[in-house]
Amino acid sequence: MTDESTPDAGRDFIRDIVADDLASGKTKGVVTRFPPEPNGYLHLGHAKSICLNFGIAEEFGGRCNLRFDDTNPTKEEQEYIDAIQRDVRWLGFDWGEGLHFASDYFEQLYAWAQDLIRAGKAYVDDQSQEEIRLSRGTLTEPGRNSPFRDRSVDENLDLFARMRAGEFPNGARVLRAKIDMGSGNINLRDPVLYRILHAHHPRTGTAWSIYPSYDFAHGQSDAIEHITHSICTLEFEDHRPLYDWCLDNLPVPSRPHQYEFARLNMTHTLLSKRVLTELVRSGHVSGWDDPRMPTLAGLQRRGVPPAALREFVKRIGVAKANSTVDIGMFDFAVRETLNKSALRRMAVLRPLKVVLENYPEGESEELEAVNHPDDPSQGVRRITFGRELYIERDDFMENPPKKFFRLAPGREVRLRYGYFVTCREAVKNADGEVVELRCTYDPATRGGNAPDGRKVKATMHWVSAAEAVPAEVRLYNLLFSAQQPEATNFAAQINPESLETLTGCMVERALATDNTDAAVQFERQGYFCRDKDSSPGKLVFNRTVGLRDTWAKVAAEG
Repeated sequence: MTDESTPDAGRDFIRDIVADDLASGKTKGVVTRFPPEPNGYLHLGHAKSICLNFGIAEEFGGRCNLRFDDTNPTKEEQEYIDAIQRDVRWLGFDWGEGLHFASDYFEQLYAWAQDLIRAGKAYVDDQSQEEIRLSRGTLTEPGRNSPFRDRSVDENLDLFARMRAGEFPNGARVLRAKIDMGSGNINLRDPVLYRILHAHHPRTGTAWSIYPSYDFAHGQSDAIEHITHSICTLEFEDHRPLYDWCLDNLPVPSRPHQYEFARLNMTHTLLSKRVLTELVRSGHVSGWDDPRMPTLAGLQRRGVPPAALREFVKRIGVAKANSTVDIGMFDFAVRETLNKSALRRMAVLRPLKVVLENYPEGESEELEAVNHPDDPSQGVRRITFGRELYIERDDFMENPPKKFFRLAPGREVRLRYGYFVTCREAVKNADGEVVELRCTYDPATRGGNAPDGRKVKATMHWVSAAEAVPAEVRLYNLLFSAQQPEATNFAAQINPESLETLTGCMVERALATDNTDAAVQFERQGYFCRDKDSSPGKLVFNRTVGLRDTWAKVAAEG
């Protein structure tokens, strides 16, 4: 991880390579790309790649393309294409004129595949997918040549053209590169370059009946776009020899180079697109933008600012070795960012009514509250104080332990921006539950200071019963209970308490009139944002991240 205490803060091995290439003249200008598959929504792992590719281009005066690897129409949808573009922009990046699709190059890729056939370096194989898999060998045993490996060039060209024309059903034939079935790298054992797939493509419709593999489309697309540094995650390291083989054996217009970095792994999180898709399809979450999801859409709905994601990515750095980042580091980056920017408001999530018996009935007054304690430019707002208030139920205990300093019978506390109040009586219902507190206030302590200099040990938030606005508040917790959840058994590891919905919450009136969805700090509660489910008659808030709960720590330590 890099930070400001590190001499090379903000630097990493890929940036060093780019800097050296520019200094030596090997590269005249930097061109990178972010190449997502439009088969799902972007997640935190993609954010790392986006920040790296777009960041390098920006830092070195180059450009970064957004290129969709749309080579599998059975899983791709326009919804995902639109969502990916939205998320990249939300994260703070723009590709300018550099929006591309692998499908833009289908004709060229097909022509290059014919070139390989003519050079005797590709052939049409009639074996089934299972037969190809079994004949490929293992890490300790070489593969076996296909019985169709020695077909003539003319026959291969004819079959390949008929594959394109749609003569054969799915799976009947594939086009394979002719490399080395005895290679120690299984990716070089005659990899599949094209497969038959009769499906509607989001952009090309039914014009094509064959589609290139990722390994064949990726490197050549990089070459067409004159990418200088093709940056991938470590799982593609073993694919680099095939990437290079294709470029070496085709008349491509440029010669990009592939570099690999460690993907993002986080505790209590799965960043497998297969798992995320299944979470949505099986109804474990409400959708791709469920605030419990590690998708950029989910984080945005949860109120995470894009600046926090960029800062998080910067802090974890770029390395060659895989590692796992504690999710607490992400929460810290979010909390730190919001602490600087989020306006302060008061909200009571589990209301307990307070009646100030010595406050005049039918009267009220306005108090001044700051919008941000560290940023005077954010100004102040007016809040109403009156005879009846709501406080947090957890801020009262009838028989408090030694280190509980909030409200209790006979105890005096300070109300934020208001007065000192003292609890005189706890009113209970027939079940013995406290439903109301009878208190008194000291009129001389307006603003929260006692003229006689007496001190209190707790300051509590509150809202006016007369003017508070009801709201629903959704408390989001970790989606997975296990620190290292397993993709093969993810459903059994879902945290049953990942969402707690509170109704009957009371929030100050400014939250109903604020014309923003940006996260705010509910004082002493955490950071929250207005959810898209809100309507003029119903406020709904999502918890973005909590504050440090010092009382919970004290309680845990006994």
